[in-house]
Amino acid sequence: MPERTTARTTARGAVAAVADEGSFTELPPPPTDRAGKPNGPLDWQGYADSRARATERTGETESVVCGTAAVGGREVALLSFEFGFLGGSLGERTGDRIEAAYTHAREHRLPVVSLIATGGSRMQEGMLALTQLQRVARQSALTRAAGLAQLAVVRDPTTGGGWATLGAGADVVLALPGAQVGFAGSRVRPPDADPAAYTAQGQLAAGAVDEVVRPEELAGRLALWLRLLSAEAPHAPTAADPPRALGRTDLPATGWDAVERARSAQRPRAGAYLDAYFTERLAISGDRCGGTDPGMLCGFGLHEGRPVAFAAQAGTATRPAGYRTAARLVRLAEHLRIPVLTLVDTPGAANDAEAERAGAGAAIADLFAAVAAATVPLTTLVIGEGGSGGALALAAPGNTWVTPDSYFSVIAPELAAAILKRPADQVRSLADELRLRPQDLAELALVQGTVTR
Repeated sequence: MPERTTARTTARGAVAAVADEGSFTELPPPPTDRAGKPNGPLDWQGYADSRARATERTGETESVVCGTAAVGGREVALLSFEFGFLGGSLGERTGDRIEAAYTHAREHRLPVVSLIATGGSRMQEGMLALTQLQRVARQSALTRAAGLAQLAVVRDPTTGGGWATLGAGADVVLALPGAQVGFAGSRVRPPDADPAAYTAQGQLAAGAVDEVVRPEELAGRLALWLRLLSAEAPHAPTAADPPRALGRTDLPATGWDAVERARSAQRPRAGAYLDAYFTERLAISGDRCGGTDPGMLCGFGLHEGRPVAFAAQAGTATRPAGYRTAARLVRLAEHLRIPVLTLVDTPGAANDAEAERAGAGAAIADLFAAVAAATVPLTTLVIGEGGSGGALALAAPGNTWVTPDSYFSVIAPELAAAILKRPADQVRSLADELRLRPQDLAELALVQGTVTR
């Protein structure tokens, strides 16, 4: 197992590491009638003594500390777990505090930041403790419906229900390097399980974590995420402007000329467009289903001071995880009321056996559905190859633009020739017949127009 590179911190130490100095105000513990039995709802012998020892050791009366604070000047609702208090476990009183904090966040329109370090549900409260996960999930759902961002920082360790609700269920998940992260804790997982799978880095590779952030960079990273996800966007956001073309401005003479220009290694790629368009940007990573696709760049950025979400193909055949990540991005932008920019550049969806086993059709269908259901404005710029449905799934109906270095086609000319049983020497002429040039697409009213400098 990789060595833990991040020392375990207390709940209040974690707060101090990210909150602006002197800004944290603890919320009072909510009134509760759950303390009638000294040994808890199950009358678990010794439970009261265990709680007393935990309080003496940590100075806390429960496993979570909740309050408000400023992070990078922006007020948030802050939840921080104390692992020293019964392993940061969730019991009924923990649920009381989390529910109260989420309610306060919604009443005051605050994003929620959770600093998690937990071993899961509290054994001494049995099923009553386990049902707190439903309670937490309900609060998260209500907060998402209210259009408020939820960010999680998973510390060491984050396992069990805390990972499966507050952690993995957050909009953006950051992890500290070397932290143990997974649904199964070290005492209950199979003895032959690969320990690397239960780490922050393992979860990043599996698409369940967006970024592993070093402790000294965490406060700044959270502050930027809050700017990107919680900026004062209007209730009805306006569409993002399409980026200006970065390559050639003259239009291709023939269909095959358009194809060759789109496939040229010299033309600008997605990264160049994103760098030119955004003053600051951060990426989300992973489809939350076990996969990542480096050929689909997704995240949020600031353009002329306002937040814009982006999903950009990087010129490769898009894999199922890429489509699912893009769908996740569109839905996140939808509930935060942030406009979306998409950049189309793919020869088509990956069509190998691995892609089929990973659910390529279902992943593409899900992205089509996310785009179709979006009520926030979507803007698309085709910057290179627009290959078939694998490209169209990312395109905004009625607001797609093209650059002079692009083409958009029902399928690549070579594959069209194969389907139509045409000889290879007819591929170039078939590119003309497909009318895939930027000016052809505009004439056919398939795009809004051609973007130039």
